[in-house]
Amino acid sequence: MYRMGKVQELKRSYRPLSALSFAVVLTAMWEYLLLALTQGLTNGGFAGLFWSYVWTFVGFTFVEMSLAEMASMAPTSGGQYHWVSEFAPPKIQQFLSYLVGWMSTLSWQAGNAADVFLTGTIAQGLLTVNYPDYEPKRWQGTLFVFAMIILLYVVNIWGHNLWPRVQNGLMVLHVLAFFAVVVTLWVLAPHQPAKVVFTQFSNKGGWSSIGLSLMVGQISAIYSLLGSDATAHMAEEVRDAGRYVPVSLVWSYIGNGLMALIFLITFLFSIDNLDAALGDPSGYPFLYVLKSCLSTSGVNALTIIVLLMVSAANINFGASTARQTFAFARDRGLPFSAWIARVDRGKEIPANAVLLSCVIAALLALINIGSSTAFEAIVSLQVCSLMFTYACSLSCVLYRRVKHPELIPVARWGMGKWGAPVNALGLAYAVFSFFWSFWPVFTPVTAEDFNWSVVLFGGVFVLCLVMYYTQGRKVYKGPVTEVRMARLSL
Repeated sequence: MYRMGKVQELKRSYRPLSALSFAVVLTAMWEYLLLALTQGLTNGGFAGLFWSYVWTFVGFTFVEMSLAEMASMAPTSGGQYHWVSEFAPPKIQQFLSYLVGWMSTLSWQAGNAADVFLTGTIAQGLLTVNYPDYEPKRWQGTLFVFAMIILLYVVNIWGHNLWPRVQNGLMVLHVLAFFAVVVTLWVLAPHQPAKVVFTQFSNKGGWSSIGLSLMVGQISAIYSLLGSDATAHMAEEVRDAGRYVPVSLVWSYIGNGLMALIFLITFLFSIDNLDAALGDPSGYPFLYVLKSCLSTSGVNALTIIVLLMVSAANINFGASTARQTFAFARDRGLPFSAWIARVDRGKEIPANAVLLSCVIAALLALINIGSSTAFEAIVSLQVCSLMFTYACSLSCVLYRRVKHPELIPVARWGMGKWGAPVNALGLAYAVFSFFWSFWPVFTPVTAEDFNWSVVLFGGVFVLCLVMYYTQGRKVYKGPVTEVRMARLSL
């Protein structure tokens, strides 16, 4: 922290194992894939969703390895905007770091809202299973979302001392829940032939070709793998962070990714009717699959287990969101930075940043009352803005490696001579994913089906430029300035 020009204000509550457990529980890849596979099944079908997950997992591995190394070089809650500040060319360090800080804050806040939305609507979907005559209303789903936000706030504020201690138990429950769902589907669900699962593509989105439909449908796989860098934003609360943060990032990604692959294959074999699954009244194809092989009580039991795990992931995600926002405010990158970056001295947590993140999630959830399409754009917004920050971070560290390798900080978890090619491949994949994250699900595109994330992303981008030239460049110096001052004082 001294080398990075920061004061240690947060309590280092996470030991190596609990840091790994935190990352595993937060990423929850098989659970989020279970909830977010509708777009992949619509555009791509059985084989499309499977193969898009495979290439997404491979491509994102290069991004993940690069992020882990940067987290070892500079283990700070700032994450991407801090790394950009350290590695970018001097002439653009301040501006690019400021831009990435805003986009990173945008992505985490949007992701926080999207995740609590999923949790709230699962509860609403479960009502359709138990009460077939129930017609879900958007305002009712929003109330469930508010309940999840209250839980997130309470645990992150008053349960901050206990929460790190239960992470190991939650990781065990995460694994046990995986086996409960997978084994149930293996034994009780109807099964499709292997030829259908691995070779049958479909294009229900109306695109001009299967290939284009596949590109649009890959968002399901991308969404399930996002957030694996969350432990990097908790670095200031992890003991020996330079070593164990990257370890947590990599092994949580590999372990969860393989579990999600096994789950996906199992789930695809268990869909007896794709159209019926996509048209289920709950809005979640997994509930259709569970109903095809279980009684209502069994569906309730498995869904509640999934709901508990996703709720735990939401709480972890909310904690990481608050830390990223706190870090950027600490560097005076946001309006009202002094208030946002204030640390509760008794609890040793950024309580104001937690409150702000919950308020933003609640405000974004209100959009769902007026338009589900607008809220779906917020989900896509998380993908595009996060990929933008990844691309900027990877391009900067690649620049530093090529132009000034002698200035690369020593990393306790590094890739050595493989660093440059891994960074380059990760950068290529991040740009590729960024491009496809703006596409709508259906064509021809109407105002109702349009992916408004491009408008939201562009709007925040313009707002960031205005903020930078009117205020930001005067008050925001960037972490690299403080790093240099710290080095000069050594």
